[in-house]
Amino acid sequence: MPSSSFSSPAAPAAPVVKSTPFLLTPSQGEAARALLEYVGSLPLRGADAQLLAVVISIRAARSGVGNLTGQDLRSLRLADPEGAVAAFAALGWRGQEALLGGDMVTPVGVIVPDLADGPDARLPFGKVMRSRVSGWSMRTLSAKPVKKTSTAARLAALFLAAHGPADEHGTLPAHLPEDCRAALPELLDKGFLAELDGDRYLLSEAVRHLSGTRPPSDPPPGTRHEPEAEQLSWDAWKDRASVALRRHVEAVEGCPECSLSTARVSEAFMRTAVPAQFGEKARKAYGAWESKYPDQGPAAAEFAAAFRAAHGHGPSVKQLCKALGWGKMSRELRIHVIRRLIADGWLMNTDPVPWTLRPGKAAQAGTSGATATAVRGR
Repeated sequence: MPSSSFSSPAAPAAPVVKSTPFLLTPSQGEAARALLEYVGSLPLRGADAQLLAVVISIRAARSGVGNLTGQDLRSLRLADPEGAVAAFAALGWRGQEALLGGDMVTPVGVIVPDLADGPDARLPFGKVMRSRVSGWSMRTLSAKPVKKTSTAARLAALFLAAHGPADEHGTLPAHLPEDCRAALPELLDKGFLAELDGDRYLLSEAVRHLSGTRPPSDPPPGTRHEPEAEQLSWDAWKDRASVALRRHVEAVEGCPECSLSTARVSEAFMRTAVPAQFGEKARKAYGAWESKYPDQGPAAAEFAAAFRAAHGHGPSVKQLCKALGWGKMSRELRIHVIRRLIADGWLMNTDPVPWTLRPGKAAQAGTSGATATAVRGR
């Protein structure tokens, strides 16, 4: 970084450093490391079981019961999900067998006895702490340089992000699983790591915001960082949300299929809903669309059902319209089309919460054979 000149009275203004806000505060970084140390202490063999243990443990951190769905298990893309689930029986965990059933959307409560509430709780996380560490873990696993790697590499990414400084070399944690050590070159090749030399590593610039060891809050001389007010307000918004809404938010934020940025997700959930006004131009556009694409209700319901099964949340209005090949559409036309499909019973949503589209009563009643099949397979 070029140094500022103090000899000239007309020194140029300090450049703005634009970077993705850190997901974890220093104390939350410590919590993430405690979670991984706990998982590393479990007598589990193989990265599949260890990665699934991370997901279950953070969700069970407060009550001793971690709620997951079959879709959550599928989204981890484990090489041997059956073997991973079976491995927990030896730990005394209970209920995880139901994750292997055909139901992909009903939450399954996995009981983790040593994470139950009490004075000796292994992970004494508060509500906000648990939520932030959970969101961080999902964002790390879905980061672009990580999401298409092996299970061992994705598990290693969690360990290295939690322990690695944002802008300095880190040292591989002592409790890093052996399978993860063998997968480190994969993280280097994919760009998650900028450097790897023996036990020393450096996170790449693209993932420095995932670091659990943040640099000092004061910016270095010659630069000024943009405020993180938007990120903090997003955290405060999530803290005030209901349990059900927060679970939905985390499903969207951590969706490995969508890979949405925090900025896009927070804007969608936090913006004030403004009633759409449809004038004569919008009505004419809808008439033209309906003539070109007649009887789209069954297809829309079928897509919404399949999307929810694959993602763990509903599609956005734009995602649905684009996937069904309806061509270039203005925002007003997209909203108008979706509202008509909702009014006709093909779709329903939890307005104004985004990413909640799902099949409506007409589809659930079986008015289309193809749609009914999709709904029953959810």
